[in-house]
This record gives sequence, structure tokens and C-alpha cells, in this order.
Amino acid sequence: MYIIDTHAHYDDERFDGDRDELLTSLSFHNIGIVINSGASMKGVRDTIALTEKYDFVYGSVGIHPSDVMELEVDNAYEELKSLALRDKIVAVGETGLDYYWDEPDREIQKKHFERQLELAREIKKPVIIHSRDAAADTLDIMKSLHAEEMGGTIHCFSYGTELAEEYLNMGFYLGIGGVITFKNGRKLKEVVDYMPLDRILLETDSPYLSPEPNRGKRNSSLNLPYVAEKIAEIKNISVEKVIEATYDNACRVYKLPRA
Repeated sequence: MYIIDTHAHYDDERFDGDRDELLTSLSFHNIGIVINSGASMKGVRDTIALTEKYDFVYGSVGIHPSDVMELEVDNAYEELKSLALRDKIVAVGETGLDYYWDEPDREIQKKHFERQLELAREIKKPVIIHSRDAAADTLDIMKSLHAEEMGGTIHCFSYGTELAEEYLNMGFYLGIGGVITFKNGRKLKEVVDYMPLDRILLETDSPYLSPEPNRGKRNSSLNLPYVAEKIAEIKNISVEKVIEATYDNACRVYKLPRA
């Protein structure tokens, strides 16, 4: 049973120097599938290119809330829909709300979050949700648009057990990455302890959020064993059981081919 990285950004310029070498090395470290998440129009197009070059790379396409002004131009949604319909694109996203920054305007973020949720509904694919400092609005929009009908993942889950319960009750999975290893990651550790194993997905958000002992360095899928080990420790189970369960979870939600 191999590890699936359900959220990475290998289109990022920080991989320009060694992207092919790194990606081709993953299979030797038990990383079997990577889902590359497009987050801008360039990122979406580059994600398509990665899925075409590497058999084990799948993709999601969406526009991150910080970049939704790119969707204000003509034909942006037509292109996004066309790319999202490709066979190796398994989800719409990442999309959502990010109130950490003052721009773009929150109403514009909400408008395009809603439109991308509707796109996922239209093409019958799950969604990958980004939510930062926007807990109430994210949940309100997802409930009002019945996001449980599309399903998907709350990527890089960063809230407490109360919100975890809300999303789990909607049928969503929670993406768990390097933050689970941080000394100040108590809230996330409580969530992992609370939630059922059959709703956890492993992710890196590469090149961001490297786990201990590599915190602060460029992240990659090679760091996922540290995340799996911490989950196993919290839930008092074997690492093998974590890998097996998260493999099954990823295949289920994203309809990935099983080994």
C-alpha cells in the first residue's frame, strides 16, 4: 500500500530546479499518487501539463481566493470548466475564502467561491476547500449551496473540533499535513484524535508547511511519513494502518485507480 499526497503545488517555481528529479524519485519512497492543485490560471494550466507528463500525477483545478480577480475576465470560467472536465482532473479547487489578507474584497471572494462550487456541481466532481480566518462565511456558503452534494475535502484543516464535526457531518474529508507535527499544533492534534480514521487525507501543500524536523524548509511529498507517524501516534495505531486508511479514503473521494 502506497502513500497518496492529496494536495501539492509542484507547479510552483520553487521546484523549477529539480522538479523532474524529485517527482520521478517519489515512487522509490512509497509515494504512489500526487494530486497537484491548481490555484491560479497559470497554475491550472501547469497542473494539466504535469498530469500529461507523469502517469502518477492527477490534478484539481480551481482559483485560490487570493487570485479570484483572474476570474473577472471574459471566458475564464469557460476555460476552467473545460480543463476541469479532463479525465485526470479529480476535483474543483482549491477554492474558498481567505480573510487573512485584506484583498481581494470579501464579497468578490464569496462570489467566486459560490461560482466554483456550482461548477463542481455541474460537472459532478468533488471540491477542495481553502478556508483561512473565514470559518463562519465558509460554512454558511457551503451549507447554503448544499456542498454536501458534491463532497470533497477541507484542505489544510485549521479549525477546532466543533467545525470539524460540522464538516464531517456534511460528508467531507479533512486534509492533514505538516502542521500536525508542530509544537503549537495542539488544536489540530485534538481534531485528529476526535475524527474517524476513514475521513483523514494525507497532504503536504508543497512547497509550504514542511513538518518537523524539516519545518521552514521547502516541503515535498517525501515528508509525508512524518505526518503519518504523528497521526499514528495520536490515534495509537500503526503507521501502516494510517497509510492503508488514507489510501482508501483518497481513492474513494477522488475516484483514483487502486494499485
